[in-house]
Amino acid sequence: MLAIPPLPRGKRGLFDVSLRTPGSKSLTNRALLLAALAEGESTLRSPLLEADDARRMRAALEQLGVGLSLEREGEDEVLRVRGVGGAWKTTGEVTVNLNNAGTATRFLAAAALLGSGGGSAPIVIDGNARMRERPIGELAEVLTQLGAKIEYVGRDGYPPLRIHPLAERKGPGRVLDIPTTQSSQFISAILMVAPWLAGGLTIRLTGEITSPTYIEMTIGLLQQVGAMVKTSEDLRVIRVGPPSAQTIGLKAFDYDVEPDASGATYFWAAAAINPGSMARVTGLSHRSLQGDADFPSLLARMGAVVEQHPATQAAPHGVANPLAMPAIRDESDPRTHFIGICGPGRLEPIMADLSKMPDTAMTLASVACFAPGMSILRGLRTLRVKETDRIEAMRNELTKIGVKIDCPVMGDHDVMGITPPPGDMALASSRVEFDTYDDHRMAMSLALIGLRRPNVFIKDPQCVAKTYPTFWRDLARLYSCT
Repeated sequence: MLAIPPLPRGKRGLFDVSLRTPGSKSLTNRALLLAALAEGESTLRSPLLEADDARRMRAALEQLGVGLSLEREGEDEVLRVRGVGGAWKTTGEVTVNLNNAGTATRFLAAAALLGSGGGSAPIVIDGNARMRERPIGELAEVLTQLGAKIEYVGRDGYPPLRIHPLAERKGPGRVLDIPTTQSSQFISAILMVAPWLAGGLTIRLTGEITSPTYIEMTIGLLQQVGAMVKTSEDLRVIRVGPPSAQTIGLKAFDYDVEPDASGATYFWAAAAINPGSMARVTGLSHRSLQGDADFPSLLARMGAVVEQHPATQAAPHGVANPLAMPAIRDESDPRTHFIGICGPGRLEPIMADLSKMPDTAMTLASVACFAPGMSILRGLRTLRVKETDRIEAMRNELTKIGVKIDCPVMGDHDVMGITPPPGDMALASSRVEFDTYDDHRMAMSLALIGLRRPNVFIKDPQCVAKTYPTFWRDLARLYSCT
């Protein structure tokens, strides 16, 4: 259990800190998979390395015959990835255990379509007890439509599942109609396999698009590493294939992984709830592929001040399809980029739709605890099937400090109302122990409460190792800067 002491009140909790979060998990896993399947040796700079999810992904790829080596180039950590050229190097059935790494589980389940160069040996995708409760049936159904044979080893629709690869990759480009899915990762997983399917793949999204910014992230990365990508303005039709009709697959590439914008939200939020404080996250700008990089705009609506370099030239996350916009040339050094938040004297409640950045919902919920009045957070559907049911978990924990949580709101179970208690939480004296449900984002979000409220303790603090193993060290910097 970890105590989170309040920041000193004598200086109004003032801090001014600049930091760089670890590499984005979302971008690291996407780039890793594409590099693993590519032909030749790719270079990933500043990837996420020490987090448990990242370790699981790398271990699984090595099981499948991918060569990985870590080097240093000056101050940068560099991961060399020797790809398999579109066919996994296995000689028989392989079981990969991805623990609770949801991104890796979905991505590798789709990539199992490609099989091995020596035949059609299946790949079994498995995980821990929680992963076996996280549905994957929608993705398996799409893989079946593409020609894979799927066997559920345990409960239908859930891991573990045995995936027999495609018997034939040739033929005209495939077209899939996909309705609303529980996770955008199902769509991203299929898109990243498309360059290795002869003729490519066209996906038509016929229902509500789940977490569209993560699909945009996948498309943007595919474009950067050389795939052929075409999309409609509304993102409902997506065409992905190899660079040309005469090729299959992708060649090796170099890629600089952005700092994790989801991890950055905790520091932006820390500044927002401490008047006069400043937190700058370096290496991020408005041109980020990550939808969560737009989180400061929500804090600005609550009264915070946004500071950034380079200055905003466009708002890529505020349009239906930023990939359809003309590219804006930015010749400034990415190492000088930053997005910062300065905390206001008073926070205002907010009504926000988080369907495009669901991983920020718990962060914003914690900020709302310090904004008098009711905040309404919408678009939370995917939170039910994360590492835990995050809606119920936040209800359970925030109730401990007197925050009123309404869910459903007006009959909508994907909406949460947050109303802080009257008075100043900085004057509270009762001990509060927050459970974290083995969920890294619960731990990091609830830690924000302790920056203002005394006697806050975080249970199982080591669960942050899933994506941000140095989080507590970075959080401690706020105290040294007061």
